[in-house]
Amino acid sequence: MKYPKEYLDEIKLRLKVSQVVGKTVQLKKRGKEYVGLSPFKNEKSPSFTVSDEKEFYHCFSTGEHGNIFDFLVKTKSMGFGEVVKVLAAEAGMTPYKFSNFDEKKEKKFKTYKNIYTDYSNFFYSELFNNNEAINYLKKRGLSKQTVEEFALGYVPWKNNFYETLLKKYTEEEINSSGLYYKNDKTGKYTDRFNSRIIFPVKNLSGDTIAFGGRIIKESKMAKYINSPETDFYKKGNMLFNLDKAKSMRSETDQIIIVEGYMDVISLYSSGIKNVVSNSGTALTENQIELIWKFFSEPVVCLDGDESGQKAASRIAERLLPLINENNKIYFSMLPNGEDPDDFIKKNGKLNFLKLLDQKKIIQLYIWDLYSANLDKNDPFAISKFEKEIKKKCFAIKDETLKKYILEDFLERIKNLTPLQNFKKNFKKYKIYNKNNFKLLNETKALHLQKNHLNREQLKEYSVLFIMLNYKSIAESRTEELSEINFSTKECEELKNLIIKHLLGGLEKEDYKNKMNKNFENLIKEIEKNSNLTNIMSKKETSEKQELLDELMQDLKEMNHFKRIEFLEGEAAKNLDESSYSELMKLKSQLNGE
Repeated sequence: MKYPKEYLDEIKLRLKVSQVVGKTVQLKKRGKEYVGLSPFKNEKSPSFTVSDEKEFYHCFSTGEHGNIFDFLVKTKSMGFGEVVKVLAAEAGMTPYKFSNFDEKKEKKFKTYKNIYTDYSNFFYSELFNNNEAINYLKKRGLSKQTVEEFALGYVPWKNNFYETLLKKYTEEEINSSGLYYKNDKTGKYTDRFNSRIIFPVKNLSGDTIAFGGRIIKESKMAKYINSPETDFYKKGNMLFNLDKAKSMRSETDQIIIVEGYMDVISLYSSGIKNVVSNSGTALTENQIELIWKFFSEPVVCLDGDESGQKAASRIAERLLPLINENNKIYFSMLPNGEDPDDFIKKNGKLNFLKLLDQKKIIQLYIWDLYSANLDKNDPFAISKFEKEIKKKCFAIKDETLKKYILEDFLERIKNLTPLQNFKKNFKKYKIYNKNNFKLLNETKALHLQKNHLNREQLKEYSVLFIMLNYKSIAESRTEELSEINFSTKECEELKNLIIKHLLGGLEKEDYKNKMNKNFENLIKEIEKNSNLTNIMSKKETSEKQELLDELMQDLKEMNHFKRIEFLEGEAAKNLDESSYSELMKLKSQLNGE
């Protein structure tokens, strides 16, 4: 049975030709290609070439030519099915299991592609018969060569191509393509892309599977529309122009991600071929993972207006957890109000490339984003900023990278405001007597009483105070509280006793007896040293809950760092392979904290 093309394409995506061939032939890099002695003939001078970019090998002495599957079939005397299994395993893919469903899906996809091919070819020819469409494209600076290369088309108003398609395909097959929708008033099928320039969206194999459409007249309709999702088109998995741009992977690690079809075409026609668009969706994890298969340094370059920059910030926050030392993300800022299409037409290719040279790596982009409007003279604002930036950092999945980025962030926070300015500005927030501007005696006394407690203990006492006095607030957070380790055995035991009672595992009388017997002194100390007595009484329930959540988050962060320090200290004492493996395992578990 025939393997689905998508499955074979995925194997080819994951494995370079040089990687597979290099296990049999000793290859040397020469320009963009590799050369070696032919495996098909004894020779002294190399005539065998491999191109990762074009995904094939060629032997000039024998004429043998093919892809990774052909190579193993011919050199290892293996059947095609066996070769697919071997290469799939090497690519880290599960073996393919055929079913009747697969046969039907393959046949359905073939029909789907044929409908799109017929539609695209017809409206490509229609474009050259419509002066309004031609003039619009000329006005946008597109040459005939560019129109041909991207196979742009134009869909005239009230065309009859649906009837033409009905001669070859069933109504169900046409409707499943998403090209038409049923008009509720007339009951007839209407072309989704009426009066629009259409941009064919192709998969990695070059098959057209969707369209983008741009209205060319002044209208109340949306300026751009996209094909709806179908069985074979998922917006979050597709990138416009990646089928062409991937050929640049042997020349550069960088690819530019822009917002729109016209941005892609404008940059491409200006000589910048390594450019893609996310086709009207927010950049997804699937899309960035697909990009990283070809390019390790994508540059997000969205429009310079407010909506474009908001979209860029959302992308940064969503994708920061995925970065590692091999796969990075950069951001390039366009002047306010301009898009890549405008910029390159006004300033040219060289100035656009200079702009890209000023790109920021994702973590610095996020830092600048959050620190831009920060009041550096307000210690409370800086405290909030630190919590937000740590939260972003903790999401990074690569534990080692997370550590170094966090260290860099913390060092930057230290440098935000000189120490003497902090001391000066903190005075504004002290409690003064209205008459003589001296600290209230009660506050002084409270401060002296608490001097024997560190920051962590004060926070633990505050959490325990809420658990003891506001049980309904703590009841909804028992699971999270159980995961936090308190710094002293006595506090940890008191916390666990309260949780057990809240969960119904301890009767009221038994609970009271244990409290009075084992924790009387600790409870008195908690009541005496907690700041919350007056604060909590003035807060709404939701505010009390928020305060508990904030205290728990602080303690979780403290737990996190203490654990990392302990593990690294243990590893430093005992650097054998087993202890190192154990450290890596434990650090990966910390990622979920």
